[in-house]
Amino acid sequence: MQFSTRSKLFLSHFLAIVLVSGSIGTYFYTSAVDNLKRSLQSRLLNSAAILSKVFSSSQLGQLDSPDDVATDTYRDLRTLIQSYADSNKDIAFIYIMRKQNNQAVFVLDSDPDEPASPGEPYDVFIPELMQGFERPSVDSEITSDKWGSFLSGYAPLHDGAGNYLIGIDMFADEVEGKMVQLRQAGLISLSVSVLLAVIFSIILSRNFTQRIEQLVKRCGEIARARLDTGSAKQTGDELDHLGYTIEAMATHLEQSQTESDSARQALQKSRDELEDRVKQRTQELLKTNDKLRDEIKERERIERVLQQSALTDYLTGLPNRRAMIQLLDKEAARFQRSEHPFSLVLLDIDNFKYINDSFGHDGGDEILVAVAEKMGSWMREKDVLARWGGEEFLILLSDTNVESATEQAERLRTAIEGQDFVVQSKVTHLTVSLGVAGYNEADKIDNCIKEADIALYKAKSGGRNQVISHCNPE
Repeated sequence: MQFSTRSKLFLSHFLAIVLVSGSIGTYFYTSAVDNLKRSLQSRLLNSAAILSKVFSSSQLGQLDSPDDVATDTYRDLRTLIQSYADSNKDIAFIYIMRKQNNQAVFVLDSDPDEPASPGEPYDVFIPELMQGFERPSVDSEITSDKWGSFLSGYAPLHDGAGNYLIGIDMFADEVEGKMVQLRQAGLISLSVSVLLAVIFSIILSRNFTQRIEQLVKRCGEIARARLDTGSAKQTGDELDHLGYTIEAMATHLEQSQTESDSARQALQKSRDELEDRVKQRTQELLKTNDKLRDEIKERERIERVLQQSALTDYLTGLPNRRAMIQLLDKEAARFQRSEHPFSLVLLDIDNFKYINDSFGHDGGDEILVAVAEKMGSWMREKDVLARWGGEEFLILLSDTNVESATEQAERLRTAIEGQDFVVQSKVTHLTVSLGVAGYNEADKIDNCIKEADIALYKAKSGGRNQVISHCNPE
């Protein structure tokens, strides 16, 4: 399917105008929606902050159960909060909540039909609502509960000590209504833009095609050697300049030979310049190749670092479980070749949950790092210490039978028991339980690990702070 030049010009102008006006309209529409949403959120936030200074937590502290609805205090405060809710038609509900056991419970509710009772828990978890006990906040999106869908703002009471907040709900229908108005205005603007695009495109395409037809007619006259019928125009747009060029071409044909020579000279100069540019680009390509090789080397280095990170525990810097299993497989293969004995010691920090409860998880991490550093300084260079998981460490004792491994484990247990550990500027003491197992030719490495784990379990269940070996479970 072929289009005429006029149709092509019309379509190109129409699409260009629609694209520009549509892009601008979309930008302003999106900005208007964002501004409207921010405006509503700002109103809710400011209204909640203002109302937070009206109510006193000393009065609200008397309302904590459904029975309190019969008190004068409740009736007075509910009348007050309803009057504020009725003063603005955009407000759906106003309510006051208390934080109780990390959950929001109602104290007052302006709902005239089904108000929440004092002490009634609010079952929907809204992060912005919980932030409202500490600082003013507003919902980022519309939320829903059994009372409906709302956009809400929250603010802590001025004397609530972080235990009371006041909330203001705006019906989602109100928010959506304002959005509909914006969309209607946007559609009207788009329709007007399309109509104007059609009108301007018709005018512009007609103007261009008429002038092109005149130029075609003039070229035909020049082809028939009618060089004296035209008139040169030196002002105007590109089409006017094209007409002038055609006239100038007709009156200066005798200069074609000179221009041809000049063109050949220019061509030779261009060839020389092209050779120079080729040489320059070749040098640039060589530099780019060198840079690419450097980038490949850097990427290979990063891959090696990432591979090493995958085998290292991020907290203690020790080999992790994956790295230790690879090492144990190699040690088992060495045993098959040379029958050099080796043993495993599985160590667990006693009562680690109490440490986390007392000092928090950051304190627990400090303990793990400190224990790892101390054990590393007490062990032999050929022994390997790895973080096995949680508060458990696995020790590989090369060239060591189970009896010697048990003795070393006992020395390690005694050293840790007598060591002072500083956690968050406080000195604390630890004990550990250890399970020992020796590798033998009939076993697989998984069985040896399991035996050490069984021995550790017996040490833990037998009172902790002791060493149990698989060959001597007593």
